[in-house]
Amino acid sequence: MFMHASDALATAPRADLTFHHELSIYLKDSNAYGNTYFARYFEWQGICREKWFYDCISRDMLKNEGVFITKHAEQEYLQETFPFQDIVCEVNTYDVKRCSFWLEFRFYADGNPVSIGRQQIVFANHAKHITALPELVLKRIKRYELR
Repeated sequence: MFMHASDALATAPRADLTFHHELSIYLKDSNAYGNTYFARYFEWQGICREKWFYDCISRDMLKNEGVFITKHAEQEYLQETFPFQDIVCEVNTYDVKRCSFWLEFRFYADGNPVSIGRQQIVFANHAKHITALPELVLKRIKRYELR
């Protein structure tokens, strides 16, 4: 279900649940011109992903069952942001399969879309062999799936 950023943000996503996380931009996040470093969005993807896993999927991050491996990650920038703006990130899943799924991250500042990112996540056992996600976890992930 890959969408171009402008298409994805133009229509409201449909999912049973959407995870929201708020971030703030500080001076340390910006360059000499005062706009936010692009690398921060990847950092924010990681923060929002971890918070979503912790709050919505599994508090122990499935450390006894296996590991989550990021197979692909990307970020599209739509508009500049600046220090002291608050950023709201919405997280949903799509293309959920037995061993993998995609996460979509939509970032907004002052209600306007500023960036969209995605990650493909694969689940593996501790020997790093791809394996099926536990059924309960798969059900939790699907609650956030875009349709």
